[in-house]
Amino acid sequence: MRKTVLCSLAMAVLLPVAALADGPTCNAASAEKKLAGAAKTSFLKKCEKDAAATCDASATEKKLHGAARTSFTKKCVKDAVG
Repeated sequence: MRKTVLCSLAMAVLLPVAALADGPTCNAASAEKKLAGAAKTSFLKKCEKDAAATCDASATEKKLHGAARTSFTKKCVKDAVG
C-alpha cells in the first residue's frame, strides 16, 4: 500500500513536467491547424487513441499495475488531450 501511495505522489509531481515537454495538447494542435467539424472530431479521436497507446506503454515501462496503472494512464491521456 505504501508503494502505491508513493508512486501516485511521484506521478502527480513528475507527469505535468513530462506533459509540458511533449509539446502541444491535442486540443491545442487542432486549434493550430484550424480544424473544425468532422475533421476536428477525427483528429481528436486519433490523437486520443495515440495518447492512450503511448501512456499505456509508459505505464508498462514503469511497471505499474492495478490502481496505480489506471490512475497514471487516465491522467496521462487527460493531459495529452488537454
